[in-house]
Amino acid sequence: MKSIPETNLTAPHIHDWHTTSKAAWICSATLMPVVMASVLLYGMPAVSVWIASLIGAILAETLVAVALKKLSLSDGSSVLTSLLVACAIPPGAPFYIPVSASLFAILGIKTVFGGLGSNWMNPALGGIAFAYANWPNAMRRFMLPSGMVNIDGLSASTPLDVARNFNGTEASRVMDAFRTVGYPLSDIDITVTGFLNDSLFSHLGARLPEGYVDLIIGLKPGTLGESTLLAVLAGSIVLLAFNLIKLEIPLGMIVAFSILSRIFGTGLPGEELFGGDILFALSSGGFMLATFYMATDPVTSPVDHRLAGLYGLGIGALAFIFRRWGAHAEGIVYAILVMNILVPTVERKLMPGLKASERATVL
Repeated sequence: MKSIPETNLTAPHIHDWHTTSKAAWICSATLMPVVMASVLLYGMPAVSVWIASLIGAILAETLVAVALKKLSLSDGSSVLTSLLVACAIPPGAPFYIPVSASLFAILGIKTVFGGLGSNWMNPALGGIAFAYANWPNAMRRFMLPSGMVNIDGLSASTPLDVARNFNGTEASRVMDAFRTVGYPLSDIDITVTGFLNDSLFSHLGARLPEGYVDLIIGLKPGTLGESTLLAVLAGSIVLLAFNLIKLEIPLGMIVAFSILSRIFGTGLPGEELFGGDILFALSSGGFMLATFYMATDPVTSPVDHRLAGLYGLGIGALAFIFRRWGAHAEGIVYAILVMNILVPTVERKLMPGLKASERATVL
């Protein structure tokens, strides 16, 4: 790989033919299936959040253009930031929340610290944390997607909240606990699960519990980015195919998170050690979207592939700790932010001889 001249060492450093603009627009394009899925599931409550977040980004860039005489909306970074901010917001949230979150992400994180490539944390994550800090109740108020039957007392509960707050009889499996409390299932889940059990799992002497299909296709209360795991995974394949992200980061996150989830589980009464449900852990929240789209930000993640895996392991471990014992069921945002803060120190300690010219060729 050709090295980049010393005069062009401003981060982010994108691999080979990529430019910052191309990378941002490609990432934004891969999020379109998530956008469309959320609109199908929630309708106008989802549309309003996507539009509000984009308006906040455009407003922020307009203010930057007026103040600094520099318009950077065309590079796609602000559009990508607005999409990622909206991914972490529940459908139907008040208009001012996504607007304010995008404004803070671009003005308070990206611009204040020197613009694109100079920010010390992921701008979108900063905006999301800002929204959680200022409107915690609204950020945790969810609605059932179309295709599910409304049940009093459960309509606003995400699968993670149900698992964390389960206080019924002992249940060694998460899905058994869901059935105990009468958590709603879609007709799609019942039909597909029955088909898989009859045609496949029964011949293997196993049974797939109801509920997993809903988790995978997004028929569960949650944020817009949780709309469908399949759309996120499809986008991640594109990101990896274009070499826009380091595989070591999501791989490290998934390994650490899965192992800890298997060992310690969700904390259900009666849940055995080493009896945790990995599939539930990976598909029940926004972990997978954050894994491929937020933790892999080239500006705030390690430039060295040797450190990227360690970085991913750290995020995965913190994400589990925050989810399992933290105040909020979904702690992936703060797990990534903590590791963002530690990246410069880790690079200095573990790679003290890494020079600017070497940083430019590591990717």
